Amino acid sequence: MIHKLFTAPLNLVVKVGEKIKEEADKELYDLPTIQQKLTQLQMMYELGEINEAAYKEKEEELLARYEAAKRLEMEQLEEMIKEEKGGQ
Repeated sequence: MIHKLFTAPLNLVVKVGEKIKEEADKELYDLPTIQQKLTQLQMMYELGEINEAAYKEKEEELLARYEAAKRLEMEQLEEMIKEEKGGQ
């Protein structure tokens, strides 16, 4: 009982940290999220809300994130295939 009293705050901090990491990963590596941001960026540029320099800078950043997310997705897929082949 006492053990639970002392570890409960730590467990809560760990769970909050995991949720923050999950949300950050989604923001950085979720392909649909990145695609949506690219679309929004293009719309902002076409509507004149941002200049060309800002558009190109942000587009370059988003495309780099997209490529990294795609690489990560491929690595995860390859790992799943290896695990499946190993389990047969």
